[in-house]
Amino acid sequence: MLTDDHTRGVHLTLLRHGEPQGGALYRGRRDDPLSPAGWTQLQAATAQPTRWCGIVTSPLQRCAAFAQTLGEERDIPVYLEPRLQELDFGRWEGRTAEVILAEDHAQLTAFWSDPVRHPPPQGETMEAFAERINAAFVDWQERMRTGPWLWVVHGGVIRVLLTQLLGMPLEHLLRIEVPYACRSTVILGDGAPRLLAHGALVNE
Repeated sequence: MLTDDHTRGVHLTLLRHGEPQGGALYRGRRDDPLSPAGWTQLQAATAQPTRWCGIVTSPLQRCAAFAQTLGEERDIPVYLEPRLQELDFGRWEGRTAEVILAEDHAQLTAFWSDPVRHPPPQGETMEAFAERINAAFVDWQERMRTGPWLWVVHGGVIRVLLTQLLGMPLEHLLRIEVPYACRSTVILGDGAPRLLAHGALVNE
């Protein structure tokens, strides 16, 4: 769980990557590029001329390619952070939910119900995933106190951060919907954060 000391004074926009080539798959470490639709989704999500102090991105190209392009266009420094890669889905990598349900129905439905107790077969545990994401956040939090920052990351990374910041049990992270190119802005000061209807966390 992230503590107040780790979040105070942070203004962070979390942006999920757009649609990758190949459509909806379990692609944790699989490094597919964005589809043309994915580029369009991200361009629309960042059309507002926000001036971020820096951009931190997963090194996987569905995040990093757009982050680098945006940074060049707006003269914003871009930093690759390997710890912000998606969950390693192990045996499910590169497969659709429909295929997995047909072959491994019990394990997939158990994962959907409680991903902490039922990790993907031969994949990363949710505790290990959350530990590396939280460690990255803590290491970046001092620099992020300089002003607004953007993280271009994966759905699982965003879910972990939101559960930790909101004080939700980690096993409930799949209850948070994070569509392609979804933006959530986190502004954390001395009070407790809250989740607004539009998906941003704001501290009054």
